[in-house]
Amino acid sequence: MSTFSIAIHGGAGTLIKGLMTPELESKYKAALQLALDKGYDVLHSGKTAIEAVEEAVKILEDSYLFNAGKGSVFTATETHEMDASIMDGKTLNAGAVSLITGIKNPVSLARDVMEKSEHVFLAGEGAMKFAKELDYKLEDVSYFYDEFRHKQWLEIKDTDSFQLDHSTKKDSKFGTVGAVACDQNGNIAAATSTGGMTNKKWGRVGDSPMIGAGNYANNKTCAISCTGSGEFFIRGVVAYDVACLMEHKNMSLEDASNEVIHKRILEIGGDGGLIAVDTYGNIAMPFNTEGMYRACKSSGGREEILIYK
Repeated sequence: MSTFSIAIHGGAGTLIKGLMTPELESKYKAALQLALDKGYDVLHSGKTAIEAVEEAVKILEDSYLFNAGKGSVFTATETHEMDASIMDGKTLNAGAVSLITGIKNPVSLARDVMEKSEHVFLAGEGAMKFAKELDYKLEDVSYFYDEFRHKQWLEIKDTDSFQLDHSTKKDSKFGTVGAVACDQNGNIAAATSTGGMTNKKWGRVGDSPMIGAGNYANNKTCAISCTGSGEFFIRGVVAYDVACLMEHKNMSLEDASNEVIHKRILEIGGDGGLIAVDTYGNIAMPFNTEGMYRACKSSGGREEILIYK
């Protein structure tokens, strides 16, 4: 039995310690702990990495604190458009959805795309039709309403501005969520979910649902879930870039992750972070912003819940 482990994130960005109340910090840490424990328990019981990452991400999607599922930000038309992806490192099977509305747990729909369709990526109306065929319940708009999120949107509505949740304009520290895991059989998986950008227009899609950009898993190398400035993570094919450095330059998980986040993505103007795991259960969680909501737990005894550097 190999070392099994899980890492999760709740977004990276402008997380300034002095601006966070102790009450809010404890809420974030409690939400991260809940998701971490759920995912770890799945691994501990001998289930697969795919099951672990889905369960962990669902907990984060169910929290209003993070920009995914329930806590998704508002688009320019005051709606919610959510994206998610999941990938199995053992088979390289993957599933992704984009521009979906009313779905409580987009990550589960992404997994259904992977396992119950012949495709990898479904978007918009087609993805919603697929969900309806599988009898997904559509939540009322009120389920996704959050007053803080709505205020964020009201500040920039009717302008050409859009806002990453973790932009420097305000103490806005919400973002993409994700999980990576290595199970007892040494198989790895990754899942990522997001509500995108506040005031986004024209059906904008970020890196989160894009296999190789914001999410990737391959037993040969690593499983990755990214968070940050999506346009740059797409241009840098960040998740796959880490895997490439491991495969073709024989770099370790730690070295490859650091090379991409602290050098390569910065060189093209991007900021953010990622969580990563390899088939030995090693974990890396680099970021180049003030903070990143992150947590990890390993059967080797490592357990951390962190926000700042």
